[in-house]
Amino acid sequence: MNELKFSATNRALIQRSAFSEPFDLLVIGGGITGAGIALDAITRGLKVLLVEKKDFAWGTSSRSTKLIHGGLRYLKQMEFGLVHEVGVERAIVHKNAPHIVLPEKMLLPIIEEGSLGKMLSSLGLWVYDRLANVEQEERRKMLEKDEVAQLEPLLRQDVLLGGGLYYEYRTDDARLTIETLKTAVEKGAVVLNYTEVYDFIYKDNAYVGGAKVRDTLDGSLHEVKAKRVVNAAGPWVDTLRAQNDKDLGKKRLHLTKGVHIVVPYSKLPIQQSVYFDVEQDNRMIFAIPRGNVTYIGTTDTFYDQNIDQPKANRADVAYIIASINFMFPSAKLNISDVESTWAGLRPLIHQEGKSPSELSRRDEIFYSESGLISIAGGKLTGYRKMAERVLNFVYKTMRKKSCSVTQNLALSGGDFDSPEAIQAFIYRSFGESKQLEISRAAIQKLFSKYGRNISKIIDKAYELKPSLKDSNRCLLQAEVWYVIHYEMTTNLCDFFIRRTGMLYFERPAIAAVYLEVADMMASALKWSEAQKAEAIQEFEQEYQDVMSFQKA
Repeated sequence: MNELKFSATNRALIQRSAFSEPFDLLVIGGGITGAGIALDAITRGLKVLLVEKKDFAWGTSSRSTKLIHGGLRYLKQMEFGLVHEVGVERAIVHKNAPHIVLPEKMLLPIIEEGSLGKMLSSLGLWVYDRLANVEQEERRKMLEKDEVAQLEPLLRQDVLLGGGLYYEYRTDDARLTIETLKTAVEKGAVVLNYTEVYDFIYKDNAYVGGAKVRDTLDGSLHEVKAKRVVNAAGPWVDTLRAQNDKDLGKKRLHLTKGVHIVVPYSKLPIQQSVYFDVEQDNRMIFAIPRGNVTYIGTTDTFYDQNIDQPKANRADVAYIIASINFMFPSAKLNISDVESTWAGLRPLIHQEGKSPSELSRRDEIFYSESGLISIAGGKLTGYRKMAERVLNFVYKTMRKKSCSVTQNLALSGGDFDSPEAIQAFIYRSFGESKQLEISRAAIQKLFSKYGRNISKIIDKAYELKPSLKDSNRCLLQAEVWYVIHYEMTTNLCDFFIRRTGMLYFERPAIAAVYLEVADMMASALKWSEAQKAEAIQEFEQEYQDVMSFQKA
C-alpha cells in the first residue's frame, strides 16, 4: 500500500482529494460498521469517502468485549436468525483476518439456580453449533462436575453441577477496524479521521447531497459532495438524524453501557476463558485471559449521559468484582487490584418495556425522507453482513443491482491460507530480526496487531538500530513510525489506545515510554512545543480517566 494514502503526514493532500471532487458514497463514522461499509462499497466499484469526527474506532469499536462470538445468550431470547448469522460470520471474519481473530476455548459452568440448567445448556450449545455451522472439531463438549473442576480449579465447587466447553473467537476490536479501513484504502477509498460532520448539503430536490465538515485538528471547514450519504455513527446516529430531520419517529436508539475491568493475571489465573452466571441479576459475564492480564465484563445498564465520555463508575466496578468473587471465591479481588477499565455504549434499537439485556442486538436501516441512510444496532461479529445490507439498500435507491465480494477478501496483513502458513511466517520473521535481538514473543505480539505488515516495522527497526542501539527502543520507534505513516495516527491517544491497546492491557508499562513517543510524534508530525504539550496533557487525562472510578 502506498503509505501516502493513509499517512498522518500526508493529511493535507488527502484532504484536497476528499474536498475537491464528488463521491458516489459518503460514509459518516469510522467505527467497525462504517469501515465495513466503506470496504464493501469500494470493492463494488463505488467512489467512497469515509469521515470520522474523532479517531477511527474511537467509540464503541474500541470498547467492546473484544470477542467475535455468536451470542449464545440470544438463544434465550429466541433470536435464532441472529445466532445463525453471526455464528456463520465468526468463521468468515477469522478466515479473513486470522492474525487478529483467534480461536478461544470458552468454558460455560452450569451452576445451581443458574440461568441455564444442564439439559438446557446442552441443548442450547448443540443448537448453537448447528446454527453457527461450527466445524466438527470445535463443537461443544458437555462436562461433568469433576471435569469442569479439573479444567478450572478456581471455580467454586459448592454450586457447580457441570459445564460445557465450546469455541468462540477473541479479537482486538480497534485493530479489526483499522485493518478493515486499511484494506478499503488499498482498494481506493479515501478515509479521514478528526473530520466532523456539522451540517448536511441538500440538492435542489431537497435530497441529501453531501455534508459540511470541520477538521477538528486545525478548525478548517470544507464541503463534501456525494450521491448517497450513509450515517454509521454508532451512538451518535440519532444526533445526525436529528440534524437531518427533527422528527425521528418511533425508531430511535436506546443506549446501554458496558464496562470491563482489567486485573493482573496473577490475581485471576484462569486456564481458559469462562462465561459464567452473575448471582444477583441472572446476567452472564466473561472472564478472558490475555497475556499478563485477565479482563472481565460486561455490565448492561441504560445510559443517558454525555455519550462522548462514558466511564466506569465505582458501582460498575464493584458489580464486576462481586461477580468474580462469587464464582471464583479464592480470587478475593479488591477494587485496588484493577489496573484499567473501559466503558462502551451499545447503540441498540429502542423497544418499549424492555430491560437493557432484553433489547435485541439486531441491526436496522433507517431511511429519511431526505434520502439519508442510517444504520444502527448490530454486533461487532456481524459487521460485514451489516455492511452488505447497507450497500444493497444503497444500490436499491440507485435502482441498480450489485453483490458484495467481501466474504472471501483477506484484510490487510491477514492473507494466510492456513495456521501452518502463519506459524511459518512468524518463524521466518523471527529469523529475519535476529540481529535486532528481538524475542520471538515480541514478534508474536507484533504479528497479533499487524500481521504480514510487521515486515515494514522490522525493516524500519534495522534502519534505527545504528543510532539507537537498544532493541526495545528500536522496535517501539519503528512501530510508532509505522502507525503514523500507514494508519493515520495523529496523537498519543490514537497510539496507546486504538493502535496498540496498551492503555487497557499494559497500563503500568506506559509511564516509562509515553514521553519518548510524544517526542517521536512531534518530530514526525512537526508539532510545535505547545502542540506537543497539549497532546501529552490530553493523553495524561485519558491515562487517569480509566481509573476515575477510584474517586467516587
